[in-house]
Amino acid sequence: MSSRTPPNHPIGSSGALGTEVTGTEVTGIDSDDAEKQEPFDFAPTDLKPGFFGQAVSADDPTVVSSAISEQDMKKGHRDRLKKRFLRGGASAIEDYELLELLLFLAIPRRDVKPLAKKLINRFGSVAEVLSRPVSALKAAGLSDSVVAALKTVEAAALVLAKDDVLAKPVISSWQALLQYVRLAMARKDREQFRVLFLDKKNRLIGDEVQNEGTIDHTAVYPREIAKRALELSASAVILVHNHPSGDPQPSKGDFSMTTEIKDALSKLDIRVHDHIIVSRGGYSSFKSMGLM
Repeated sequence: MSSRTPPNHPIGSSGALGTEVTGTEVTGIDSDDAEKQEPFDFAPTDLKPGFFGQAVSADDPTVVSSAISEQDMKKGHRDRLKKRFLRGGASAIEDYELLELLLFLAIPRRDVKPLAKKLINRFGSVAEVLSRPVSALKAAGLSDSVVAALKTVEAAALVLAKDDVLAKPVISSWQALLQYVRLAMARKDREQFRVLFLDKKNRLIGDEVQNEGTIDHTAVYPREIAKRALELSASAVILVHNHPSGDPQPSKGDFSMTTEIKDALSKLDIRVHDHIIVSRGGYSSFKSMGLM
């Protein structure tokens, strides 16, 4: 039995009894009947907005107006957010809105508010989002462009923090040093051992990660540190490593490692000014604790 679809049936939606209407063709019927079908006597542009998913013409002024309004609304949100930030800085906006501003750089048109909130819910804060490794950000479904934008901001923050350390002797800019090493290492998922090499005036001449290990251990080689100190003509060093567990208190292994490095460097007349341990929960300093 052949079938004709009434003029008000939406194109591309399900027809009666499972019939699929697609332009001038009806599917879901016998092949013999299909050959008898006549072209529809109406065009897609004749359709008007209706209920229950009824199709709408792309030429309909109502649709065009709606699309433009949605674009204007999104652009208006971005413009308002940018103006609020420029007037009052980060304190004038919510954390997720700060992340929105960053996402604007990589996603120029789509509404990014849901994504910003999703990332903060997943990782905990804007700082945690920025400090996550590339692999973790990609696992969250982010594109290379978005990941690059986020990691660029993190890298820029490190450059700013390190510049404060380079500006004057480390000993006289201790808070700047602590801020830099915490920013660089505190949120790492694996233990990392870093050595800051200083000249005779205690200015930073080298900042190097010596090794990276597991979540609770990293191998350290005193001879390699001594060798590198000689290559840089360093007069002193500051040892830094992180505790991914969140507890910055030194372990027995940290004590013995520090002693071994001090012994190796003392033979070369190179001082160990301090051993700093950083974590999400804060930091500890061997010197501040009277251990050096």
